[in-house]
Amino acid sequence: MRSLLRKDLLILRRSRLTVALLVLYPVAIALLIGFAISRTPSRPHVAVVDETAPGETVEVGGRRVAVSSYVDGLFRGVDATRVPTRARAVQEVSSAKVIAAVVIPPDIAAKVSSATVQAEVEVIYNGNALEQSLVSSQLRSALAEANLGFSEQIQRAAAQAIELLLRGGNLGVLGAPSNLIGLDRIPALLQKEIARMPPGPDRKALQQVARFATFAAQNLNVSKRVLATVGQPIKIRSTLLDGRRTPLDTFAVVVAVTVSLMFLGVLLAAGAIALEREENALARLIRGLVSRETLLLEKILLSAGCAFLVALAMLAGVGAFVSVDWARIGQWLAALACGAVAFAALGVAIGALAREVRAASLLAFAVSLPLAFLALVPAGAVGHGFYDAIGVISFVFPFKAALQALDAAVNGAHPALPGPAAHLLGLTVLFAVLARVGLQRAS
Repeated sequence: MRSLLRKDLLILRRSRLTVALLVLYPVAIALLIGFAISRTPSRPHVAVVDETAPGETVEVGGRRVAVSSYVDGLFRGVDATRVPTRARAVQEVSSAKVIAAVVIPPDIAAKVSSATVQAEVEVIYNGNALEQSLVSSQLRSALAEANLGFSEQIQRAAAQAIELLLRGGNLGVLGAPSNLIGLDRIPALLQKEIARMPPGPDRKALQQVARFATFAAQNLNVSKRVLATVGQPIKIRSTLLDGRRTPLDTFAVVVAVTVSLMFLGVLLAAGAIALEREENALARLIRGLVSRETLLLEKILLSAGCAFLVALAMLAGVGAFVSVDWARIGQWLAALACGAVAFAALGVAIGALAREVRAASLLAFAVSLPLAFLALVPAGAVGHGFYDAIGVISFVFPFKAALQALDAAVNGAHPALPGPAAHLLGLTVLFAVLARVGLQRAS
């Protein structure tokens, strides 16, 4: 084992350009991916639950505004699907059929009409930081747009009611008197009556009423302008089904480091094992110098160690510019180690099945990059059946598990570190077995 490691390290030392490319190329690709994940779809797929009664309206100053107009406004901002119940919406989010759900409660009309309690809608979401960011940015924008349209209707209804109170006329409300006198006409009429009355208690009382009517008319006129500043009758309450909110910048760091770990581990392992075969050293080595298992273990340790050191250096370097919790460095090391050995095991499996270094390197690159991008596809961005197929592929490829492990280690995200770490170790065993089969065929 020591001799094999020394030989491979000497080969790497002589191949400085290759080593530089192995380090710099994955880092460049990783940084580009980390930068690109901030680009999000314009219309997220969202489930909408309308728990209000059919035809529910909000009453403002005798005028009614349909709650359905709020829902219609929301539909214009997102790719919305109506579902009947909140439980069904939670199921849709949990199964990744939609990226989030919006629940409009049955008491929304009563709260808006009360003018004392702010109504709210609930937003339910789940998933990693990329999916949460989709919800917190674009969905909030869609809700704000619907909120603005709804508030404008309420403002218009309230302004019309105030205008009728000031100018007089018919309120158009069942049971209300017709041809009401306007509040702004009352002070002048009262002053005429006061001028005809002799001094005394009745005159003083009527003067008080006239002053109140004048004050009320002036302030109602001001309240019309105040209505124009009221912009949010309904607020948003967010519910996270699983895990916790992860900032997108730290998640981008995790993605970039995982991509570097993948490229270096897979490419180096695939090239190292294929080189032994291409130079006809494989048959001589396994004839009696070392066992196949020892040879595979050495290549995995070499590639995993190199990938681990580069990824750790990258994580520490980026950590100087992005806020990360250095107290969790023990979990960083565990996550990076599990990911490194899994990627290295995948690399030796590819190298054992390929016949030469160029073929192994090309195959490693061709397999790694597309499957890594598939693991970043957010729930609700594609059809449900296609997303399930992506989930199966991501399960047998180490990238998603390594990403989850490092996200849990760096950001405390869900799922917790032990689950993805065990997944990675299981994949390591699987790929090592495949590599052993490939070496058996080679002999």
